[in-house]
Amino acid sequence: MEGEGASAAAGAAAPAAVTFLPDGARVPLPLEPPPGPTAAELLRRLQGALRLPPAAGPALALWMASPLLEVQLKPHHRPLRLARQWPDLLLRLSLGSPRDIAHDEPCLQLRRNVFFPKSKELELEEEELLRLLYEEARGNLLGGRYPVDPPDGEELGALICRLRLGPFQPGRHSPRSLRPLLGELLPPPPGRGGLWGALRRRGPRSPPPEEGLLQAFARTPGPQAPPAELYRTFLRRCHALPYYGCAFFPGAIERPSGGLLGRGGLRPVSVAVGLEGVTIIDAREKHVLLTLTFPELCWELVGAVGQDGDAVGQEGDAVGQEGDTVEPPQLWLEFDGEHEGAPVNRLLRVFSPQAELMSALIECCIELGGAGPAPAPPPPRPATPPPGAPLRRQESVTRPRLQRLATIDYVQEGQELRRVKPPRRSGSFFGRGGGSYAPVSGGAGPEQG
Repeated sequence: MEGEGASAAAGAAAPAAVTFLPDGARVPLPLEPPPGPTAAELLRRLQGALRLPPAAGPALALWMASPLLEVQLKPHHRPLRLARQWPDLLLRLSLGSPRDIAHDEPCLQLRRNVFFPKSKELELEEEELLRLLYEEARGNLLGGRYPVDPPDGEELGALICRLRLGPFQPGRHSPRSLRPLLGELLPPPPGRGGLWGALRRRGPRSPPPEEGLLQAFARTPGPQAPPAELYRTFLRRCHALPYYGCAFFPGAIERPSGGLLGRGGLRPVSVAVGLEGVTIIDAREKHVLLTLTFPELCWELVGAVGQDGDAVGQEGDAVGQEGDTVEPPQLWLEFDGEHEGAPVNRLLRVFSPQAELMSALIECCIELGGAGPAPAPPPPRPATPPPGAPLRRQESVTRPRLQRLATIDYVQEGQELRRVKPPRRSGSFFGRGGGSYAPVSGGAGPEQG
C-alpha cells in the first residue's frame, strides 16, 4: 500500500495507511500492528473521517488496486496481510513480467461496491456520497473504461461542464473557452484503428467536438439545480451502460479466421462483470462485442491451476500430458444463437489469468439474485442534429458485434448435438454443485466465514 502504511516490500508495521478517494484525495487511516484491521473496520473509520451517512456502508467498498490487478476486498480481508501477499497474487493472477511484479505496489482505494444495485443508488440523497459515486463514474468515462457514443458523451460531458464551470452563460462560455478543457470534459472517441478506420476517416468531417459540447451545455439545468440533482442525473445516464458499476478484468478472445485480411490470433478484451450480467469490450477499439444477462448465459471455468481435473505439474506449473505448456485459464461463455435459420448454442472462450476471479464473481452475483428490477431509463437525448451537421452513420459502440466473435456452435441433429471441442460441464447453470472455486485474492465477492 502506498503512503506510510504497510508496504509489501518493507513488510513492517507503520502508524497509518493512505486511502485514495475517487477524486484523487488522500485520507490517512490508522493501522494496528500485524495482521492489522479488517476492510470492514477501515471502511467504518473512513466513513467517520469523511462524515458519510450510514447509506455509504453498502454503497462503497475498499479495493486494492495496481496496474496489474484490481480486487474488491471482502469485509473480513485484512489489507495489511494482502499487501504482503501481493507479489504471490500477481504471479498467479497477472501476466506481468518478473520486473513489473517486483516493482508493483498496490494502493488502497475507495470505490463503488460491485454488489450495490443501481436502483438503490438512485435513492441516495446525501450530496457527498453522490459526489464520490459521480467522481468514480466520471473517471471511468474520461479514462475510456466506459465506451459511449459521441452524442451520449456530449450529454455526459455537458453535465461535467455544468458541475465544474457552473451554469451556462452565453457571453462567457464558447467553443474557444471549452477547447483547452476537452480532455477533462469529454470521453475519448471510439477507436478507429486499422484499415477500415483509415477509410472511414476519409468521409465527411464531423464538427469540432467543442461545438456539440457547448450546445449540450446550454441545455443543462440552471442555477436553481442543486449539485445532488446533477450528480444523480449523471449517474442515471450512466445506468444505461451495461458495464456501469461492474468489475473489469483483462482478457483475450480468438479472432474469427478468414476475411479480407485473413487475420487470426487473439483480440485483447476487457470483461465487465456485475449484478446484471457480463459484457465483453474490445480493449483497443472501445466498443462492445457481447452483452449477456445472467438468464441468457451459462459459464464454466477451465484450466485454473489446482482446479479438479486440470493438469498440474509437480512444482505447481500447469503442463500438458507431454510436457507442453497448457493454455491460460479460460472462462467459457455459452449463449443462444442462430446459424442459417437454425437455433444453436454458441461457446466463446475468454483467455485470462483472472478467469477464476470472473467465475467466482459471476457465481456470487447469481447467488445474490442479480440486480432486481431494472432502473428507469435515462431521459432521451435530442434526436435532431444541428443544422448543417453531417449525419452520424457509425454503429453504436454499445451494440454487440457478434460477427467479430470466434465461437463454437452446437447444432441440433435429431436427439443429439454436433459440437466441436466442447468444454467440461459440471452441471446445470443455476444448480451447479461443483466449480465454486474461491480465489485466494478474494476479488469482488460477498463475505464468507
